[in-house]
Amino acid sequence: MIKITDIKTFPVRVENGNQLVIKVETNEKGIYGWGASGLSGRELAVVGAVKHYAHFLTGKDPRKIGALWQEMYRSQYFEGGRVLTAAISAIDIALHDIKGKLLEVPVYELLGGKQRDHIECFASLKFESKEELITKAQKLKEAGFSAIRLYEASEGSAPYVARESIANLTEWLPALRKEMGNAMTIGMDYHHRLTIPETVSFINRMPLGTLDFLEEPIRDENPQVYQELRKMIQVPLAIGEEFASKWQFWPYLKDNITQYARIDVCNVGGLTEAMKVVALAETNYIDVMPHNPLGPICTAATIHMLAASANVAWLEEINTPVEWCGTNSEKFYPVQPVIEGACYKIPDGPGLGVEFNEELASQSEFKIKEVPHLSKKDGSFTNW
Repeated sequence: MIKITDIKTFPVRVENGNQLVIKVETNEKGIYGWGASGLSGRELAVVGAVKHYAHFLTGKDPRKIGALWQEMYRSQYFEGGRVLTAAISAIDIALHDIKGKLLEVPVYELLGGKQRDHIECFASLKFESKEELITKAQKLKEAGFSAIRLYEASEGSAPYVARESIANLTEWLPALRKEMGNAMTIGMDYHHRLTIPETVSFINRMPLGTLDFLEEPIRDENPQVYQELRKMIQVPLAIGEEFASKWQFWPYLKDNITQYARIDVCNVGGLTEAMKVVALAETNYIDVMPHNPLGPICTAATIHMLAASANVAWLEEINTPVEWCGTNSEKFYPVQPVIEGACYKIPDGPGLGVEFNEELASQSEFKIKEVPHLSKKDGSFTNW
């Protein structure tokens, strides 16, 4: 009988950020699975959680994915939380990779089968000025993207002043809409840096139709507060990239607080939990628009999830003509999904369709990287 023999962790620096990749090994020759955690910036905390799970998963049958998910989630009194579910996510994705390889089918065949031939992406666009914003957006349009998601570059070198940001963006975004035309979908990610009155002010200062969605203007711990904000603005909301379970998603889905579910398969609990969130979203006619900011394993797992899902908007993509493009990623991931224009084709090989350079990762030095710690003019801290 096939058994799990080891779970290895590889915290590594890829391009300009850190990633945590895991490998689940088995006693079946040539059969192993790759997974990844999405809890960026706290990779070592997840390494510790994975080691706890490896202690009792070793010797178990990796094909029993649902049962192992339940055992991992319920194997401690203090269940859940972002660190634990990030570890569960990585292991769960790797188990799907293993089972797909064993059965010689793509992972989406384990999730219900293929419903589409390709996945359309929205492009992330980071900017600091009006000129940069419009220039990059034009380049993305020329590359074939029909949806873009904007976010301000805030690296912590100067105080962050929300009102100054609002003043700039309420001038720049209508100009961008005029340049892009009505066919382009334009969203804005405010990275939960605003308050409720600031959010309302931001939206009210622009012509209706400037934005097609607004992503996480405020923090998401309190769904009742978000419900009140939902009543004050007309722009659709995109929320959920920080959610670590179907239970965290539930109030936002059942009350239609969000209009796009920003599932992160590497944080929410892997493919097992992600597919349940997709189904919950479908009951309220909410499309999923997955969070995908880190690396090829997350991209591949998300492609398989979306291939088997009905209610799909776009997949986030950072590997574009204006964002992260480099050779470092290719060295770590010799086999990975390749975007064609603004789309990913659905793969047909067994498992996830990703390979990781374990030898290179073992030789690489891991250095902790902190995201910017933004502060206001008075010295108090705000969200990055």
